[in-house]
Amino acid sequence: MKTTDYLERILQATRVYDVAMESPLQQAPGLSLRLGNDVLLKREDLQPVFSFKLRGAYNKMASLPASVRKKGVITASAGNHAQGVALAAQRMGVHALVVMPVTTPIIKVNAVRARGGEVVLHGVSYSEAQVHAAHLARIKGFTFVHPYDDPHVIAGQGTIAMEILRQHPHPLEAIFVPVGGGGLISGIAAYVKRLCPEVKVIGVQPCDSDAMRQSLEVNRRVQLDQVGLFADGVAVRQVGAETFRLCRAWVDEIVTVDTDAICAAVKDVFDDTRAILEPAGALSIAGLKKVVGRDRLKGKALVAIASGANTNFDRLRFIAERAELGEQREAVFAATIPEEPGSFRRFCELLGDRAVTEFNYRFADERQAHVFVGVAVSRAGEVRDLLKRLKAQGIRTLDLSDNEMAKLHVRHLVGGRAPQAQHETLYRFEFPERPGALIRFLNSMSAAWNISLFHYRNHGADYGRVLVGLQVPPQDKKTFQRFLEQLGYPWVEETRNPAYALFLG
Repeated sequence: MKTTDYLERILQATRVYDVAMESPLQQAPGLSLRLGNDVLLKREDLQPVFSFKLRGAYNKMASLPASVRKKGVITASAGNHAQGVALAAQRMGVHALVVMPVTTPIIKVNAVRARGGEVVLHGVSYSEAQVHAAHLARIKGFTFVHPYDDPHVIAGQGTIAMEILRQHPHPLEAIFVPVGGGGLISGIAAYVKRLCPEVKVIGVQPCDSDAMRQSLEVNRRVQLDQVGLFADGVAVRQVGAETFRLCRAWVDEIVTVDTDAICAAVKDVFDDTRAILEPAGALSIAGLKKVVGRDRLKGKALVAIASGANTNFDRLRFIAERAELGEQREAVFAATIPEEPGSFRRFCELLGDRAVTEFNYRFADERQAHVFVGVAVSRAGEVRDLLKRLKAQGIRTLDLSDNEMAKLHVRHLVGGRAPQAQHETLYRFEFPERPGALIRFLNSMSAAWNISLFHYRNHGADYGRVLVGLQVPPQDKKTFQRFLEQLGYPWVEETRNPAYALFLG
């Protein structure tokens, strides 16, 4: 098919509105103000299946003769296309068999079943699921509905571009599009570049699932050995032949972003809309932010496709954990301080009025202590200034904000047994989650008591849960008891907790 034929195909794809709505093009006020540009979100996460995918799926199935549909359809999908096929099949009264990778979030599997689709879980990636689906299609005589490499599917997705140009008749600088197999960006680019060739169409992929970027770079389709699964909706090892052809003709560039940037984008959209996008759904926002910073864009109208909101609830904890790092609103670093009473308090005083988001420490050496610290930051260069200040006071530091092992693992492993910590008692405290609570605790302590363990992480609650080990000599027990009573923070002694005995005592 000629590249130019897609304009007519997209204009004729009005049947998608049997199941899809014209999604709003909504300004993101917080992002717009912070980035100095007019940021607009195309809210495809508001579709009946919480994703744009029903457009292409329905357009393809509506194009099939009734006799072909009656035999049944089959597809392979990581989730969102599967829901589109299931909804289309339900509306048309045909049987749909969906092969999904075993890694697919359960929320997507259940959504397909709720629409009457038959689900087969096979393989750990879309590519493995696709091979199995093709095998089943031959056996059962079903028609395969490709999630991206099909002209009808591409045209269905292209209706999004038709809406954007109608909803925003003023000049646009760029449209940012998440890219997996390439169906969405192919449809958008084919339409936009025919009517408004000056508008840039920029694809966004995760760093660990960038098959389209690599393919365009070498001018041939490449197959990745493996793909990252965090943004499962775009976890494709090889892009389509037709989508590659269209992207090569029309797409301006592909940028890549890491997991932290994706998590930060999820939070950005939540702050502006109170909607929670799935990782693949927030890709375009992460890419938009990257390009704005790279090209120093100001005063431009920028559109990002918020492509889906099908994420497992249990994934939100990880997203929240990494969002502040991705937005560079939190810095994590290691510091070495003297192992002596009072050094912990002096260190905290040097942090100033910054909000401490995390503090991990365990006694290990009689001369020096290594602490893992997280602090909230508000501007570029603040971390550098803080570490310079600490160094001037003789405190060695190591910035770990970009250290993947530290962020994923080490922060949770700071600790272990400390047989040298004599007379240690362990307490759980609830600190008011406000500035000054930690310093008040430290200033209330006797200078003779040494902190041998400290663990705290801000989780956004009213009270911070803090685990503290204190070396209190037996003769100070009564004084220590008065300290607890006068402090006024709720506490529980955990010295006899079996978990403490096994792993920390």
